[in-house]
Amino acid sequence: MRKFILCVCAITGSWTMAQDKAVQDSTQTKNWSIVGQNTLMLNQAAFSNWVGGGANNIGWLAGVNYNMTYEKGKDLWENIVILGYGQNNTQGLGNRKTQDVINLSTNYGREIYKHWYASVGAGLLTQFAPGYADGNNPAAAKLSNFMAPGYVNLGAGFTYKPNDNLTVTLRPANAKWTFVLDKDLQYAGNYGLKNNGDSSLFQFGFLGTASYKLQLMENISLMNTASVFSNYLDHPDRLVLGYSGALNMKINKYISSNITLDLLYDHNQIQKTQLKQTLGVGLAYTIDNGMKRSENKNNQSWKVDKK
Repeated sequence: MRKFILCVCAITGSWTMAQDKAVQDSTQTKNWSIVGQNTLMLNQAAFSNWVGGGANNIGWLAGVNYNMTYEKGKDLWENIVILGYGQNNTQGLGNRKTQDVINLSTNYGREIYKHWYASVGAGLLTQFAPGYADGNNPAAAKLSNFMAPGYVNLGAGFTYKPNDNLTVTLRPANAKWTFVLDKDLQYAGNYGLKNNGDSSLFQFGFLGTASYKLQLMENISLMNTASVFSNYLDHPDRLVLGYSGALNMKINKYISSNITLDLLYDHNQIQKTQLKQTLGVGLAYTIDNGMKRSENKNNQSWKVDKK
């Protein structure tokens, strides 16, 4: 799995660098904008005769995060790809997973009023590898796996996008499927399954998502995303709430430091607030192939940023 993720990141990084150069060499305007980041974060600690104690460890985290947007006239089509995987090896404990996410989404909108779009969209959220209790100890009980759970959303509603930094999508009609394709996890109550042996759960309700990018300083940005889901069919008061924050501190074009915070409350998973935080310093290659020429909707193609 580690080799696979590294290969994906290497291939994606090479492709995006080539694309970045190709776009910068072109004088033609574009209706597509590709903004993304490829990262490889490393951390390490070593001890020898250290009275305070400690265990030698080394860790890594690889990921890609892309936003690919098509905007022309009244059409707005936004696609997001987030992939991440990381491990830490601690002396005496072995490998432990520190990051694992597959998050894909697409949303198409047709403008109906200034900055408002009638929209339809879909999304997939799952993970690459098994997750275990007791700090992801493979000898402990299995908690999750690829597509166990896997969440698929498909819905229609409205999108508000006044600028590049803020996007709000409201779907009063949203179908949500929870898949549990690992037979070891298919028992009643797990991820909301109704019966032992069930492999999926269908829900229909309201889904709201929002993303907001805040530029704190020239080389420091904070990306905030939040979501809420209410199931009309069963206990609509049991909201599924999620928040993700990513603080990116860019040192130069290729080196960056990232701090992430994820909060989640899902009654069907565990009746407690879940929290995950990561910190890493390492290689990060960012591309931004396009910028808006104007806020005028009649002239909203993209051009290359010459800076």
